[in-house]
Amino acid sequence: MRARTLADLSAPLLALRLLAAEFGHLPAPTVEVSTIYPERLELTFHDDFAGFEAWREALNIAPESVVHRVQIGGKTGVLRVHGTFAGAEIMLIGYAEIPAPAPVLAGSGAVS
Repeated sequence: MRARTLADLSAPLLALRLLAAEFGHLPAPTVEVSTIYPERLELTFHDDFAGFEAWREALNIAPESVVHRVQIGGKTGVLRVHGTFAGAEIMLIGYAEIPAPAPVLAGSGAVS
């Protein structure tokens, strides 16, 4: 396999440039472009799902396309969805902490 060049990443880099121009007002994601997936632009959001949702709506990706998972022993929720923009595959990933359930004190239940 030949070594990739920067030109091989032109689709996601162009998409990133256009996203910055068109959606510069949206929350800033962590951005990843990789030679492993040269057609993909990954936008990752940490701490809550608000940035993920803002970008999903802006890119007009259907909410029913979103896959939800839980990791780290049920402590972290993960949202993931694929779309396209300007000839590049876009992957949005969101991470958010799942709040621990409030403890129920013994004897605080309903009485019959």
